[in-house]
Amino acid sequence: MADIYIRGGWIITMDPKRRVIRDGAIAVEDGVIRAVGKREELDKDYRYHSKVVIDAERDIVLPGLINTHVHLAQGLLRGCADYLPLIPWLRDRVWPLQGNYKPEEALVSAQLVVLEMLKSGTTTFLETGLVGRYGPDQIIEFLHKSGIRAAVARHVMDMTGYALEENILHEGLVELGDKSFKDTIRLYNKYHGWDNRIWIWFGPRTPGAVSIELYRKISETAKELKTGITMHLAEVKADVEYTMTKFGKKPVEFAQWIGHTGPNVVLVHVVWASDEEIKILAETKTTVSHNPCSNMKLASGAARISDMLREGVNVALGTDGGPSNNDYDLLREMKHAALLQPLRTLDAQAIKAEQVLEMATINGARALMLDKMIGSIEVGKRADIIVVDAWKPHWKPLNNPVSHLVYSAMGSDVKHSIIDGKLVMFNRKILTFNEEEVLEKADKAAWSLYERAGICVKPDLEWPIE
Repeated sequence: MADIYIRGGWIITMDPKRRVIRDGAIAVEDGVIRAVGKREELDKDYRYHSKVVIDAERDIVLPGLINTHVHLAQGLLRGCADYLPLIPWLRDRVWPLQGNYKPEEALVSAQLVVLEMLKSGTTTFLETGLVGRYGPDQIIEFLHKSGIRAAVARHVMDMTGYALEENILHEGLVELGDKSFKDTIRLYNKYHGWDNRIWIWFGPRTPGAVSIELYRKISETAKELKTGITMHLAEVKADVEYTMTKFGKKPVEFAQWIGHTGPNVVLVHVVWASDEEIKILAETKTTVSHNPCSNMKLASGAARISDMLREGVNVALGTDGGPSNNDYDLLREMKHAALLQPLRTLDAQAIKAEQVLEMATINGARALMLDKMIGSIEVGKRADIIVVDAWKPHWKPLNNPVSHLVYSAMGSDVKHSIIDGKLVMFNRKILTFNEEEVLEKADKAAWSLYERAGICVKPDLEWPIE
């Protein structure tokens, strides 16, 4: 007997054939997808009868979304640094705030981000880099409690620069190389593989904050431990100037030189990449995490995503963080990813909705080395499934469910979220933790943090506030 039976609606499987099943059904048992097919056929099989039946007749059913670039510690920083380019944005606002976090505030920030992701359809994500002052253990333990899947990178560093800017990192974020590396190993030994929902990755800081020796040590150790590496790369032109000036190499060439390319590596942004670098990414099976909203807001540039896809690069999707995007809604991010490439290339066919949906699902699973487990609705895979309400004006007429998901949907359309075969959200209510409590704590924690950091974040309006 199935634990959960989803019946009706459109099922977008993302399986190898990319089947789209109208009036479909899915049976879930012991956390695993046991059957996928037409509702009229599965309804007849008593094995799929269940006490929990989800009526999805008016809905779209698809794999849970996978966000490949998240800053959990930036949830409380939403809107704190509007209208600034990247380096002043980091130096003057984001790093001073992150460098003043207390563990309890970092935990509230993480809870707020996870709450938003779960309510907008993300079931798995990649955290780019926790540091010691955040209290990574309590954050990881909350992630497990929440029901979400997460690959959690721990920041590793032994320098304090960013690109050609030296000693720019806020003192509250500075950590010794040996300490940050050893703490990553400690977290790996304690949490990696926990219930097949928590994995520990290496998160080396951006070039300028890590020595060549430490980068190579990270690469070698990640291979030994069979875990991943994620790193910001070529986000702005200053990143290119740094690697060319210091090493005579373009950013992706530099990443390959230090061992930070391959199927266990997610390079974030990669806005400034040449033809030769794109070929390296494809040949080494390195993933690029595309974050279009962040790139647009910070005026970083438009990544050559359509070119990368054409060359066979595994491109996934990320939201980045609260100050550079202002939301963690991957459904909305899909629309921006779909629109940015035609704008960049002046070609209306530069990218298709199908490709963008792949970026948010199966490509993300491949990026996290989990594509045999999740990323599609297939018999034998773990049941990470979301149900999206299509009975709304902006979904009508529903003549193309994939196009509507990419161009019309928003996170608030998600009704139910199932992770590892368990209902984590039902009828938009989170079932694993108290969402009202998180919302109540968020404002208080943020204002306490801003005051301690000496940063006054007033409404950045040109209009009078009475």
